[in-house]
Amino acid sequence: MEYRETAQASLDGSDRRKRAAEITRRLRVAHGVGPLQPSGTPVEELVQTILSQHTSDVNSARAYAELRQRFPTWDEVVAAPVEEVADAIRSGGLARQKAPRIQAALAAALNSGEDPPLASLFTLPLPEAKRRLTSLPGIGPKTAACVLLFACGRPALPVDTHVYRVSRRVGLIDQGVSEAAAHDRLEPLLKPDEVYPFHVGLIRHGRRVCKATRPRCDECCISDLCDYYQAGCQSSRQEAAAGT
Repeated sequence: MEYRETAQASLDGSDRRKRAAEITRRLRVAHGVGPLQPSGTPVEELVQTILSQHTSDVNSARAYAELRQRFPTWDEVVAAPVEEVADAIRSGGLARQKAPRIQAALAAALNSGEDPPLASLFTLPLPEAKRRLTSLPGIGPKTAACVLLFACGRPALPVDTHVYRVSRRVGLIDQGVSEAAAHDRLEPLLKPDEVYPFHVGLIRHGRRVCKATRPRCDECCISDLCDYYQAGCQSSRQEAAAGT
């Protein structure tokens, strides 16, 4: 059955936190979400996240490997002609857009006076660490959160299209909240140790079950917590009654 987006009754903050905790618990089990294992440096994660935008994990990993093979140091990436950087990352897609963004962000990070670059992200208060990253050219809240979570192990929540879609459907954020604003609305609903399993669980759930079109609601382990599903069921019951 295909359900339509509908207006939702807004939960209060306490109810949303309880719902977020239960959703995190169920999705952790349903999708086999393991513990967070931070890896790499903030600069490495910064470049990888830019490369991952609007492409598959396979393509972005290939582009990153080719970039590092062509330019063994970050200083070489910054100093290279932008056309050569774009050629190195071509397998990741949108190379002409991503190459200058990578060079600009890297240049700002490398010239910050920190050794190693962006080392302060591990110790700054989380809001300041976010501001530190979003002060880099072309870096928004999603990329900043990815760097903080995956490289630094800090409880910053990246909101991608799957996290955004599922969060709206289950009523954790209102329909009018933008994807950029969703970071600040969702993160306070979660305890620090819930941020990673929530993020990964919603991505896997969005890819496998709660698809953008024709979500597999009959396979969903959180349908009883989902405003979208409940509204769809109610609509179907009304349509069935009207047809009898």
